[in-house]
Amino acid sequence: MTDASPPTSLNRATGRTPDKTLGRFTTLRLGGPARELVEAKTSEEAIEALREADGPTLVLAGGSNVVVGDEGFDGTVVLLRGGGIQHLGDGLVRVQAGQGWDDFVAWTVEHGLSGVECLSGIPGSAGATPIQNVGAYGQEVAQTIAAVKAWDRRTGEIRELTPAECRFAYRHSTFKHNDRHLVMSVDFRLHQSGLSQPIAYAEAARRLGVDVGDRVPLRDARETVIGLRRGKGMVLDEHDHDTWSAGSFFTNPIVSAHDFHKIVQGLGKDAPHWPAGDDIKLSAAWLIGAAGFAKGHRKGNAGLSTKHTLALTNRGGATTAELLALAKEVADKVETEFGIRLRPEPVLVGTDWR
Repeated sequence: MTDASPPTSLNRATGRTPDKTLGRFTTLRLGGPARELVEAKTSEEAIEALREADGPTLVLAGGSNVVVGDEGFDGTVVLLRGGGIQHLGDGLVRVQAGQGWDDFVAWTVEHGLSGVECLSGIPGSAGATPIQNVGAYGQEVAQTIAAVKAWDRRTGEIRELTPAECRFAYRHSTFKHNDRHLVMSVDFRLHQSGLSQPIAYAEAARRLGVDVGDRVPLRDARETVIGLRRGKGMVLDEHDHDTWSAGSFFTNPIVSAHDFHKIVQGLGKDAPHWPAGDDIKLSAAWLIGAAGFAKGHRKGNAGLSTKHTLALTNRGGATTAELLALAKEVADKVETEFGIRLRPEPVLVGTDWR
């Protein structure tokens, strides 16, 4: 352990009862209370809090990829705060888990390091990115992660996991749906260059006025991606309910080539798709629209974003139950129409949607 000051229990405030509503700490602004809240300013403090906790535990940092149930969490929630970025040389950069992700991306652009520039504008913390294998606009963190430092709750050891040990897959890793590890820091192997990595996403290439595979100045790539995300309501804005979301709620489904051809035959037309090894990746947003859902479709105070059908949003005053009822409505209709069951991308805490 380090000599860091002990974590702060937010339940020990005097003179008033602290607000333990978890919706305060998520981008959806949804979720009931925790039994206990503890604020940790470092990963070491978070480990100490988890060791001392009585009963179930949950770690929250940016709160951008989580859906918390209306009943809350009957255990200890550790709020991981604080961060830090360290350039170790030769393009190797270490970022602490509590560091804001987009602040980190901005730092890499400022320092002429390419590899994560097309992941600009994504909310949340750096420590969450390997859990989800976060990706967007042709990049994903698995392409540049060199190591993940994590605390193993089972053994009590702190160790560095290699990319192979992280078992990265599409929006998945060994850390997802498994609280065995607490991510403490992430090492990224980036390229010392003022130019982006080859632009791999056609929409970004069109906006930049280049061909897929071309490279552009880092700042141009970052500003273009942020503009694209903002146009889809994917950049946080307190006054824009389209951004009161967990980002993309469903992952893009991957189907066999045989099943894809069956879908296309049934439609009588092609559908947006990309190769995924021997399989085919389909656009969840396109499937939702093709199933008959328009942008802005509402279910109570929850609704699809008015800018992008893939984001399920809190229109103000929503409950988690309303949001998940909307998710089920969408997934059921897509399954009826296309025989594909959409899967949620965010982590569900204390609730289910099926």
